[in-house]
Amino acid sequence: MAVIDLNSDLGEAFGPWRMGDDAAILRVVTSANIACGGHAGDPDVMFDTLRRAADLGVSIGAHPGYADRQGFGRRVIPMEPAEIAHMVAAQIGALQGVAALAGARVDYVKAHGALANLAAARREVAEAIATAVAAMPGRLALLAISGTELEIAGRAAGLTVCSEIFADRGYLPNGQLVPRGQPGAMIHDAAQAADRLLAFLDSGLMPVVGGDPIPLAAQSICVHGDSPAALAMAQEIRARLTAAGVTLAPFCGARA
Repeated sequence: MAVIDLNSDLGEAFGPWRMGDDAAILRVVTSANIACGGHAGDPDVMFDTLRRAADLGVSIGAHPGYADRQGFGRRVIPMEPAEIAHMVAAQIGALQGVAALAGARVDYVKAHGALANLAAARREVAEAIATAVAAMPGRLALLAISGTELEIAGRAAGLTVCSEIFADRGYLPNGQLVPRGQPGAMIHDAAQAADRLLAFLDSGLMPVVGGDPIPLAAQSICVHGDSPAALAMAQEIRARLTAAGVTLAPFCGARA
């Protein structure tokens, strides 16, 4: 019987601005990637999301990204690798600090948006992120897009690396995600997304735009939490996977 993690990007509200239904999605997923105040999030949102996740036994990850709230962290900000490492370390540390106050524990790190996509393709960016994660207390794991430079750099740095696929994103033949705004970038139909995941789990091959299916490894599936249909998508995928005999569990293990 297959065992896989189901994760979502959460805690992406800040101030009076709301984003997604985190409280409901936390009851569906097994891991939560919580924004650290860069692309989104603030100390109060961090605390509330951390506390909810811990109460529900959901594994917690730091979700650092470019400090670009206007662009939601989906625009590349030119930075040297050392600057990226400093930024990532600062954001992880911020979440770890609030987690201590909330009685929660940060288990892993997943880069957000444009930072994650750049690290998927460029080794020096991937190494900067891996270096920051390895330096943090708590022996944090790394959640990385399957088959990318970040996955390779994480393993080279001695990190526990979990390979991730996306339920609602299209793929290119090189294994990277179709850029947002291009045809095939997003899958909005929950049933279609679930069908693709089940076929992938059966074959190990992921359909791509403009090419033959490619092999990918997967210990975790991401469902984005920032769209109006995010909750319905997550619920449909969980129900379909469970009905197919797939066990959903945090890739970092059950939380105490």
